[in-house]
Parts: sequence; structure tokens; C-alpha cells
Amino acid sequence: MSRTLIGVGVGPGDPELVTLKALRTLGEADVVFAPSTDPDRLSRAEEIVTEAAHVAVRRLVFALDDRGGVTKRRSTAWDDAARAVLQAFDDGASRVVFVTLGDPNVYSTFGYLAQTVAAVDASVRIETVAGVTAMQDLAARAAVRLAEGRESLTLVPATAGLAEVTSALEGGGTVVIYKGGRSMRELVALVKARGRAAEAVLGSELGLPDERIVPLADWDEERASYFTTLIVPAARRGRGRAL
Repeated sequence: MSRTLIGVGVGPGDPELVTLKALRTLGEADVVFAPSTDPDRLSRAEEIVTEAAHVAVRRLVFALDDRGGVTKRRSTAWDDAARAVLQAFDDGASRVVFVTLGDPNVYSTFGYLAQTVAAVDASVRIETVAGVTAMQDLAARAAVRLAEGRESLTLVPATAGLAEVTSALEGGGTVVIYKGGRSMRELVALVKARGRAAEAVLGSELGLPDERIVPLADWDEERASYFTTLIVPAARRGRGRAL
């Protein structure tokens, strides 16, 4: 019997952004897993998929709040999660789905799970279903054009360090910054110092009741949620000038 592990992106928060393909894949799954930091804690991904697809979900615990690199706690969580997936196959499942926020190929826990499962059993087929990313959702909500013509689009995690963010901002294209909640004060100052704050927008907790979407110039707090996206658009000189 063939065995397939599928990473399904469910978007940043709004259940209406779950794609038709994702809904079909969830409906065809024998088992659906969702990541969590605790077996008794409802994660955002589980909440989205439960509302959108009305399917039963099993929780896999990951060290999502561990910021120390590849720690023993994090490695152990990856191994335990992989064993749970493989056990589901051994129990008779042929299609196992793992739901993840945004897209499964963009800063997703699914990548580590898939690598671990494949290392144990290379016969497991790995697939993904694309999801709407936070930068796409924020761009739509804030009416920001992410890129046009010859403009570059750079996505950088603030966790890579301010030097990486600075390097990205020194280019002329659009820069999207993820994972900057803990260093929001420094990021805002950096964008302003580069003279690129006028058109920049910030979105926090997208798709949730406490979401906040504001011009960067209006942000007045030192920190933000981990689920915060910052878009610094390219400097544009007129219609079609980037062609």
C-alpha cells in the first residue's frame, strides 16, 4: 500500500483563505495532524482547519518556542512527531496530512517533519499543497503591490539578524520581514534610517479578531506578536517605470 505524507498550507489566519485544493486534500486524508507547543493547546493551524474543513485533528508537539537552534528538545520533538506519523501509516493510513500556517515550503515546521520521516522510511512519498502566505494576505489587505516589472522581492526573517535585514533594505526592491515581533523597535528604526518608512505597512495577527494593520509610521510599541509581517515596498517613480 502506498503511503503519502502531505503538507497542507492553511494560510495566515482567515479560514476563508484555505484553498479548494487544501479542502479536498483534507477531506481525502486518513489522518490529519497539526503542530502545537503542548498536547492540550489548540494551535492556530488546528483552529483554522477545524473551522474551514470540519475534520478531526491530532496534535503533534514541537518545540516551536525554542530559539536555541537545533537543541535536544527540538530534535526530540521532530523524532517523536515522525514516529507518530509512521505509526499512523502502520495502523492502516495511506494518506496523512500535516497542516501548517501559510505555505508548507516557507519557514514551515513541515520541512523538518518531512525530512525526518523520509530519513526513517524513504518509501513514504512527500507532497505539499500550497497555501496563502502572510505577505500575500497583508499586501491584499493593505493595497500594497509587492513587485512589478524588474523589481526584486526579498523575504527575510528578522531572526537572521539586523545585518541581514539591513542588506536587504539597501537594495531598491520590496522587502518583506517575518518573525520580527521581539525586535520591532529596532526594525522600525532601521527602516526609518534607510528612508523607506513612508510606504511601509505592518500587519499583526492577520485574520484574527485582534489583527492590526497599520502604516509603519503609526507603530508605537517596542514589541509585536511573533505573527507579524512588515512590508517595505520598492521605491516607485511612476507607472511602468520598473519595466
